[in-house]
Amino acid sequence: MGSLVLDYTHAMSDVVGPRHGITPAELDALGADSKAALAAVQARRTKDLRWLDLPYQSAVHEQVLDFAARSAGRFENVVVCGIGGSALGTIALQQALNSPYHNLGARGSLPRLFVLDNIDPDLIGEFLDQFDPSTCLFNVISKSGTTAETTAQFLIFQRALVERLGREQHVEHLCITTDESKGVMREIVRREGYESFIVPEGVGGRFSVLCPVGLVPLALAGLDIKGVLKGAADMDERCRTEDFRANPAQVYAALQWLMQAKKHKPMSVTFSYSQRLALLADWYAQLLAESIGKRTNRRGADVFAGPTPIRALGVTDQHSQMQLYTEGPQDKWFTLLSVDKSDHVVPIPAAYADLEAVSYLGHRSLNELFAAERDGARVALTAAQRPSVTVHFPKVDPHAVGQYLQLMEIAVALCGEHYDVDAFDQPGVEAGKLAAYALMGRAGFEARKAQIESSAPRSSCTV
Repeated sequence: MGSLVLDYTHAMSDVVGPRHGITPAELDALGADSKAALAAVQARRTKDLRWLDLPYQSAVHEQVLDFAARSAGRFENVVVCGIGGSALGTIALQQALNSPYHNLGARGSLPRLFVLDNIDPDLIGEFLDQFDPSTCLFNVISKSGTTAETTAQFLIFQRALVERLGREQHVEHLCITTDESKGVMREIVRREGYESFIVPEGVGGRFSVLCPVGLVPLALAGLDIKGVLKGAADMDERCRTEDFRANPAQVYAALQWLMQAKKHKPMSVTFSYSQRLALLADWYAQLLAESIGKRTNRRGADVFAGPTPIRALGVTDQHSQMQLYTEGPQDKWFTLLSVDKSDHVVPIPAAYADLEAVSYLGHRSLNELFAAERDGARVALTAAQRPSVTVHFPKVDPHAVGQYLQLMEIAVALCGEHYDVDAFDQPGVEAGKLAAYALMGRAGFEARKAQIESSAPRSSCTV
């Protein structure tokens, strides 16, 4: 099992110039603040930041694996009903660690895994059209139990199951992941007798992939969750050191803050040079945006803080976005996800010896071409003075992916200290939820509904 390597050579001033790159003095000057940030975050790990200890919760891990073993062969499909942090980690790890064609064919006793992370009626309606609910296990995930989207999905699928199987038997096709004692979903578990799992206190949605929120569906789909957790634990140990330059989370958080605060680069691009890792960029986008994107700092002053996360996939987006990245505004910095060893080697056949534009590929491999495209992108970015770092995965396996999850969660927590914002709330998200409650006629939100209606534009502008 190899370790992730964070290479920030191409983010430094001696490579891309002092205007756009970080000078050694700038990085070292943040060492004391980074040490203080680390101490502040670690001091909360047994209090309100218990997500830091998720890799070590062995009793919970065994409970999840026992449920997966009891469920083996019973369901053709596992369906996650959740949104945001209740879905993105599962989606990312499913793509990273299962075959990209997992859902297209039978794989022994393993079920297909679907994550319905939206309430678009065409998405949910089409699922109901295509799948018999009696072949499915529905995993409903909502820590608060009040997430309107997830509650609506639950009601729809519960009704479909009851109609198909009857009131008593439908219970076997639902499991709920929610708060241990509070919330309406916990009350529903008590009334119906559904299998249930706990979202621990001190674990917000975007930090929850390594608790039952992510572990349950991933274990059901046959992923090696213990390997993921071992990787996270190993990275956690690396990120406890106070030695600034030896701690990858401290370095990455410092680079993020310096790129925006000192180099005026508010756009943070995660450029995955691995199809399997592509959706980790989506997971990270929520982690960064929801944690650091805040109107006020911790003293209540307006700061409108936060970088904007952007996702790109190599080599696909070299043909759609690279023009902007190399010649557009110099407001971006890049994190390349690179894999040292692929699971497959695909040779390119030799043909058309008289056509040089084709023949040079012969007797090479897709692996070589893919690596050349990745390295060529880095060369182009560097030549255009666009700073980048590279996260090297030894290979895409559970241990490496677990390391990445823990690294980025800790780095974002440290970013909260540098930006002086609360990295663990989401008032902007809550505002939209409250407005939706009012518009749907939920009791107790009548005044908010009246306020929304009274403030609506008097006229519309359409063409």
